[in-house]
Amino acid sequence: MSLQDDLLRRELSRIEPYNSGLTIDHVKQLYAPDRISKLGSNENPYGPSPQVGEVFRTPEKLINLYPDSSGTALRNVLAKQFGLSSEQVILGNGSEELLSVISRSFLRHEDRVITLYPSFPLHEDYAKLMGATVDKIAVTERLEIDVDALLDAVMKPARMLIFANPMNPLGAWLTPDELASVIDATHPNTLIVLDEAYFEYANGNNYASGLATLKTGPNPWIVLRTLSKAWGLAGLRIGFGLCSSEALKQAMDKTRTPFNVNAFAQAAALAALKDPAHMQTCVDKTLRERAKVQSALETKGYIVAPSNGNFLFFRTKGDSGLVSLELLKRGAIVKPWKQKPFDCFLRVSIGKPTENDHFLDALNATEKN
Repeated sequence: MSLQDDLLRRELSRIEPYNSGLTIDHVKQLYAPDRISKLGSNENPYGPSPQVGEVFRTPEKLINLYPDSSGTALRNVLAKQFGLSSEQVILGNGSEELLSVISRSFLRHEDRVITLYPSFPLHEDYAKLMGATVDKIAVTERLEIDVDALLDAVMKPARMLIFANPMNPLGAWLTPDELASVIDATHPNTLIVLDEAYFEYANGNNYASGLATLKTGPNPWIVLRTLSKAWGLAGLRIGFGLCSSEALKQAMDKTRTPFNVNAFAQAAALAALKDPAHMQTCVDKTLRERAKVQSALETKGYIVAPSNGNFLFFRTKGDSGLVSLELLKRGAIVKPWKQKPFDCFLRVSIGKPTENDHFLDALNATEKN
């Protein structure tokens, strides 16, 4: 064993490096395609509200001083929106950071954690890093959530239940009744963490947030949301958590870094939230395009998972890594999934109409090779 190996925590060996996807500049350098469509990270291709631009007109006001460590103004706005006290709202450098904060705050060695599978990898990875055991409830052959298996799992004692609704990467979701049944069945000592990163894309389509049901139940809970997706602030990294109690939030304050959300992100979030109409316009455009891309893929014979997100998950006709590489050479950035046995699937984000057409054309060209 090398000195380096001796220094590392053993739990690190259980975790694969996070696949954050390729940037436009990286693809340009590698393949120099005529055009590039970035459809690998579930971003809002239309960008944030124009009101966000006002934040950057006087940047000097936000640069030389530390930001408000508590994000008071933003937390007050969010607390009012969700009917909570501001001390039940925590901000994160993206909701991804809050996943780490939650695991470090509540998980212990050999604790049982329940999640859905295939999952957003960080739901598993941060739990494993704390030495927890992850019980993964796989989707059915129809690529839908196995509600019966999930109900059976949550009835037994566990430290934490964590999953995304809608799921990432599939886009599958629990209906309001299904979600309520899972929440009601969960062992009362289990912390429920509900990741609703794609809430805005799913809302209303036989889907509802779990917040109202969680408020009436006995379990401690955290609902995660982000402004990286529908609100168009991915580059600024800002998300938030809604907590069942002030004590829960205050415990996580001890784990997060003191200035974890920068001043630009806080100001941009406040500006974006003042313009929900812009966000909804972006969502509506994306949902129309999602239907178009799904129809095109299914017409070509691909198996496509039902999706309530701003992305589609489909089975490739060959090795997904090789298909992804051929798409990259043609300038279409997508994400090949690496969790077995779903490593024969690609996840493609829904972009603007021209970007989606580019992806479909590139896929056609790849099939002919």
